[in-house]
Amino acid sequence: MTGSDAGRGKTVASEESLKGSLRDFKVLPGTDLIGRFDGFFAWQDLRRKNGVWPYAKSTTSAPRTRCTALTDDGVPFSGVNFASQDYLSLASHPEVKAAAMEAIGQYGVHSAGSAALLGNTKNSLELERNISDFLCGHEIVLYPTGWSAGFAAVQGFVRPNDHVVMDVLAHSCLQEGARAATQNITYHGHLNVRALERRLQKIRASDKENGILVVTESLFSMHSDTPDIAALRAACDQYDAKLLVDCAHDLGAIGDDGLGHLGLQNMLHGPDIIVGSFSKTFAANGGFIAVKTKAAAEYLKYYSATQTFSNALSPVQAASVNAAFRIVRSAEGKERRQRLMNNILYLRSEVQRVGMEVLGDPSAIVPVRLGAEGLARIASRNLADLGAVANLVEYPAVPQGGARFRVQVMADHKHEEIDVLVKAMLEAMRSADLEFRAHREGDRAPLIGVRATDRSEKAA
Repeated sequence: MTGSDAGRGKTVASEESLKGSLRDFKVLPGTDLIGRFDGFFAWQDLRRKNGVWPYAKSTTSAPRTRCTALTDDGVPFSGVNFASQDYLSLASHPEVKAAAMEAIGQYGVHSAGSAALLGNTKNSLELERNISDFLCGHEIVLYPTGWSAGFAAVQGFVRPNDHVVMDVLAHSCLQEGARAATQNITYHGHLNVRALERRLQKIRASDKENGILVVTESLFSMHSDTPDIAALRAACDQYDAKLLVDCAHDLGAIGDDGLGHLGLQNMLHGPDIIVGSFSKTFAANGGFIAVKTKAAAEYLKYYSATQTFSNALSPVQAASVNAAFRIVRSAEGKERRQRLMNNILYLRSEVQRVGMEVLGDPSAIVPVRLGAEGLARIASRNLADLGAVANLVEYPAVPQGGARFRVQVMADHKHEEIDVLVKAMLEAMRSADLEFRAHREGDRAPLIGVRATDRSEKAA
């Protein structure tokens, strides 16, 4: 059953449901810690009732290239699936599922303890060795989620008098880890190495005693772009700083060897700290931190809160990731990466061919720009009615006026499924354009295919 079968999208969205953002409700006044959220719920529910609340969908089938799902108020829809993070299509791979079943038979489903207190299994120890081998000898510390690994990579190393200098678009886990560790946090413009150097120079001019951690990502998931890692390394060396690179979205999925942009840029040994996630390419929850010394790894195990005080990665998850790593490093893994990149390039070319704007560089994340938040909300509603599933991302996750479909590509997608998505996106935008104009009477500028650059993306 599609959304249109259920009657979604037939009601014109109210103007009020197209206004506002999640940022409006981040900091709320008043003494009533619970009651003050009523305004947020009223705004959320207005969007929900108008069919323009795009979050908290749930699948009723495996997250394959086609899926069936429910909106958060229970309306069913189905279609080609470009909303799941399963880049090499390993989540339903027979070898991965068999490894999980074998682990359940041997261990049950639960680690039943932290890594410090009997939570490790032979599967997790094997996983540490496998990742270390993949990364040419780094020491590995496992975490129950990728988010907790990113948080710990900053919080575990940085102390109150130290400094963190990070890309303004760094992931939430990295920013929250910094806030938990120090008040000395400085941001620089996205991918702007000269701005980073100015920040580092200013810090070192007044503080030659404390540490500096430079934080970036190898692939930024909302923009699908990547930094010059060698230039970041050089800046860190010049100002006695350490470099952290979060490789959540490209490790395993990009490059002949699967080493992502660290491999493509010949910078595997450039970062002092590497963060990885299993939830994009490796078919399970969890994550890791890779460092160059045993001392640093052992310190993390007892001083990074999300490792020390969380249950260890479950034996089922560890077994699944081990199986995924075996595939990633095999000839099959290389073939899957080739199919994935073929799909990525085909999708990007087709989006551009029909006159829509695709952002960033080729990766499993293909951002398709929509523009104004109200227009994007209508387009997202329409897309589900047209038999396609892709996530909407809007302000404050991306710059205001830069809302987009965050299209996620899998190795198992067929070109025919990509064709369905592109046609649906174009139709969704055309009908959204007409509806949005009704709320902006007198606005004659075309809303489809307009290219615009948000100034915040080029902050100095």
